Amino acid sequence: MSLTENANLQGALAGLRVIDLTGVVLGPYATQILGDYGADVIKIEPPSGDIMRHAGPMKHPGMGHIFINANRNKRSVVLDLRQPEQREQLLALCKTADVLTYNIRPASMARLGLSFDTLHAINPHLVVCGAYGYSEGGPYSDWPAYDDLIQGAACIPWLMTQSGSPEPRYVPATFADRVTGLNMVHAVLAAIIARYRTGLGQHVEVPMFECLLQFVLGEHLSGETWQPPIAPMGYTRMLSANRKPYQTQDGYICALMYNDAHWQAFLKLVGQPDLFQTDARFSTHVERLKHIDALYAFVGEHMRARTSAEWMKDFTTHDIPVMPMMKLDDLLTDPHLAATQAWLDVPHPFEGMLRQLRPPVRMSGTPTGVWRPAPRLGEHTEEVLRSLKT
Repeated sequence: MSLTENANLQGALAGLRVIDLTGVVLGPYATQILGDYGADVIKIEPPSGDIMRHAGPMKHPGMGHIFINANRNKRSVVLDLRQPEQREQLLALCKTADVLTYNIRPASMARLGLSFDTLHAINPHLVVCGAYGYSEGGPYSDWPAYDDLIQGAACIPWLMTQSGSPEPRYVPATFADRVTGLNMVHAVLAAIIARYRTGLGQHVEVPMFECLLQFVLGEHLSGETWQPPIAPMGYTRMLSANRKPYQTQDGYICALMYNDAHWQAFLKLVGQPDLFQTDARFSTHVERLKHIDALYAFVGEHMRARTSAEWMKDFTTHDIPVMPMMKLDDLLTDPHLAATQAWLDVPHPFEGMLRQLRPPVRMSGTPTGVWRPAPRLGEHTEEVLRSLKT
């Protein structure tokens, strides 16, 4: 794949300028998606750079792997916003922009002289989107927030223990950051659409705690959905200790018997087709959910009798949902990812060839793409600031 100058002008968000004050993972992940859609994302970094530049492994200082994988399709501008002259340069950029994103607490933005009122006064059309730990107005509002803390606040480690983990654990990914980042993307786009109707920008708040809670409680609010409650919180199927990859003779696979047809096919495969009529636990979706832990255990006992390849063949033949349990290295040679050209070789002028995943969303008329690789610190400072003088 070659990178073409200004190729992002083909994208759905071509012409949209985003001033990105975010760092670490949450905000950069969100603004990278906007860049994948064609937005002109100008990443403002302090002289020390985004802290994730320094998380290894890396080939060169300041170009760590997490930074590279969350900051493509951006231009890097270094500004020390504590210096009045450089703060004024940022405000001049904001006059040319459609969106400003940040992920520090609002009080910190105010101390920098970058409150929404200040920004709105210089550019009434500017959408200002802040993503931070907790929504304003509550006792947690001023608390610092990171992915681990928000996972804890949203019950993730506790839910792990309820589903069989011997001790509380975090999801081994920046789960809260990326869930919130996705919310940040659609919130920005909604505010842009609203601006077409009203002519005005607005402040958009995207709190990590509440975003992850919405994600978790979609299942686990359960009986508390009604007032008064009709059952305890927690979705039984998700909390089953036996909801896990099934061990086979030679490994593990992921399979799900979900509807009547799946269960009938599985019971036939294990030589017990009559159970669908004779054992009420198998007969309906309602009954299966009531006894889901026992049914998962039943499946698990039978799965150990054959190899993964044998189960994969028979499940596929009988249209039972199944997937190998992947390891990270497996993804590099996965046949589906190869066939869909999901892996890209992206040339970087200083880092050499980079492996990148193609943006997952594909659009027929306004393509997504990797228009430029992640920038070096301050690589575009002169270019961007010079444009303010023309």
